[in-house]
Amino acid sequence: MDPRVKEVKPEPDYHLRVTFTNGESGIYDCRPLLDFGVFKELQDVDYFRLVRAANGTVTWPHEQDICPDTVYLNCEKTTDNRQLTTSPHG
Repeated sequence: MDPRVKEVKPEPDYHLRVTFTNGESGIYDCRPLLDFGVFKELQDVDYFRLVRAANGTVTWPHEQDICPDTVYLNCEKTTDNRQLTTSPHG
């Protein structure tokens, strides 16, 4: 079993900064989800910023959630507290 989500913070360009229960952290890109079903609501940046860690997973108020295993396996792991930087071209 992979670590669970301990803390999550919204970042620019639909990214999440995630801290896991094993102490690792990383950046998860939510952009690939934004055109699918219940996740379309996340296109609203104000709503996207309502993200929370609950019961070891990433969740939003209208019951959207992302499997903690998916978040852990697909996030770009970081080793410091660097800020996410995005290219003006993408």
